[in-house]
Amino acid sequence: MQEKHIIHRAAVLLASPFVGEAGWWHDLARIGTPVVEPCGEKRVQITFFWRDPEGTEQHSTIQRVYIDINGVTDHHSAMPQSLQRLAGTDVWHWSTDIESDWRGSYSLLPIRREQLPPVFADECEQREWWCSLFPHAIADPLNLVKPFITHWGESLSAAHMPDAPPQAAWHALDVGQVWEADPSRLHVFSWQSTLLGNVRRIWLYTTGEGVTPSQRPLSIILDGQKWAEEMPLFQALDEETRRASLPPAVWLFIDVIDMSYREQELTCNKAFWLAVQEELLPLAKQYASFSDEPDRTVVSGQSYGGLSALFAGIFWPQRFGRVLTQSGSFWWPNVEWVTHFSENLEQDEGWLITQARQPRSAVPPLVIFQDVGTRETDMAFVNRQMNQALCHAGHQIHYREYAGGHDTLCWRGGLIDGFRWLLSDANAVNKHTQTEQGEDDEPGTAKSF
Repeated sequence: MQEKHIIHRAAVLLASPFVGEAGWWHDLARIGTPVVEPCGEKRVQITFFWRDPEGTEQHSTIQRVYIDINGVTDHHSAMPQSLQRLAGTDVWHWSTDIESDWRGSYSLLPIRREQLPPVFADECEQREWWCSLFPHAIADPLNLVKPFITHWGESLSAAHMPDAPPQAAWHALDVGQVWEADPSRLHVFSWQSTLLGNVRRIWLYTTGEGVTPSQRPLSIILDGQKWAEEMPLFQALDEETRRASLPPAVWLFIDVIDMSYREQELTCNKAFWLAVQEELLPLAKQYASFSDEPDRTVVSGQSYGGLSALFAGIFWPQRFGRVLTQSGSFWWPNVEWVTHFSENLEQDEGWLITQARQPRSAVPPLVIFQDVGTRETDMAFVNRQMNQALCHAGHQIHYREYAGGHDTLCWRGGLIDGFRWLLSDANAVNKHTQTEQGEDDEPGTAKSF
């Protein structure tokens, strides 16, 4: 009986004779949204609700409440997905079914008549219209998880399905229990690069104690501004280190400056990585000692950053021996893979995939953690291509696909999982666990989990 009650919870709410009344909204706020209930094997139904502050359709100027869910709804459509109003009430709602292990971010966009979509002449006009709605995007006020703010200033809510991979290190942040990074272990400084001709912010953070400083692993984190400010990583690193899931280490966050520099420097740019080695790493050592060994150096990144991280490993394995690549943009430079994916399955593979296939004599294999979302259609395809190339080249890989999209909310869990696996042999506490779990993969293997 309890299972049936859970399965039909959204329907019961909508059929209630008290729907839309203050007490009804109070009960829904206590439950939290989206309302999640099983609807089949490894599937759940999720239902979103929104309360119209202007009341019923007789009084409200709200015409649509678009919902933008990463990797689920289609924001390229001329008619994006909207919640539906329950007639005669202030209740807007929408349901869909999804994988029981899915995780993703979303926002709501209540709009008025003057903001409704016009007739579009082409995709560019549709894109301009959709972007014009961004200032109206809001987080879900009924979601019990604290929203996060993107670098665009957009407020996003988080949805975690029952079987989604655990993200225990992020729990405190999700419930609003945020503490500042320890200022005695955080150094924020400027890197003025002669080789690149620019200046940017750098965050250097140290975790743990009880080890020789010069033996501490170094983890380089691309898109550093995202992981220092938008989705602060410091607290999660401290928590995982406290649990002995990560070794004491040095974490180097590199700011991207802006999107123009990001596109230039993170797309297989040799000058950028030479500058990192010749300028930034010596500068960072003025603040903290760390190992120069490639098997104690991790480079991590997402999207263009995932492309760049693997580029660094392939071309400088003697310095960057471990790579954490997430949703890597391995289509580069063939942008048609993204813009017209369904039409380009026969197109030439990305440049770095071709490079990964090339034999490189007397070079130790890389140790790579790679993940991508199943709802990233184009990215998933090119990441599978890259995984095959890396396996063929003899590298040691942990490969996995998660139920989700091109989403910081998913990447943050993969970052911790990836650091934990890549640094496990540098962490004496984890050595026994690593052996028991069978995570000593042989070169040339790929493992999904």
